[in-house]
Amino acid sequence: MIALVDYGLGNIQAFANIYRRLGIEAWAASTATDLRRASRIILPGVGSFDWAMTRLQKSGLREALDEEVLGAKKPVLGICVGMQMMARSSEEGVLPGLGWIDATVVKFDTRLLQGETHLPHMGWNDAGPLSTDTLFSGLDAPQYYFLHSYFMIPDREESILATSSYGVTFTSAARSGNIYGTQFHPEKSHQWGVRLLKNFAELC
Repeated sequence: MIALVDYGLGNIQAFANIYRRLGIEAWAASTATDLRRASRIILPGVGSFDWAMTRLQKSGLREALDEEVLGAKKPVLGICVGMQMMARSSEEGVLPGLGWIDATVVKFDTRLLQGETHLPHMGWNDAGPLSTDTLFSGLDAPQYYFLHSYFMIPDREESILATSSYGVTFTSAARSGNIYGTQFHPEKSHQWGVRLLKNFAELC
């Protein structure tokens, strides 16, 4: 059972539709009780870092998320800004992040893009897994949809699950224990995204 954190950001229905087709129970979670019922949690996110953190705080779910993720150790998957929120901080804002992953979030240096399109990094790109982690199980040369101008830099290399290139090589998926994040949008990434979301639902 997967709780889709509903704090007013992210396309909750897109995830729900995918899981319905897969025959996996998933629902929008807007209360602490909803989160406690779940065995796994997805934290979507769009927009700016501070705006997302403010919305999450105002939702009343912040403390419950800490309890379920850090206390109960339930697997959680952050998507796009949802992944960035898992870091300590972001150059995009001044508010602290959730601090679930030892990492910071920085902006692409446009001087290094070397003729590539301007920010944001938008569209399809490779995501090369650096690990045989089950999140990427069964995925061969996957392609994912990105829309972002900032990316996560984990403190420890072992936290990097996959990298992508956009002028520089950046972390496109990360993990710290039961905490996972993808910079890309699996819910917009066709068969590769569906397989990744299925893998997340089947994590032991």
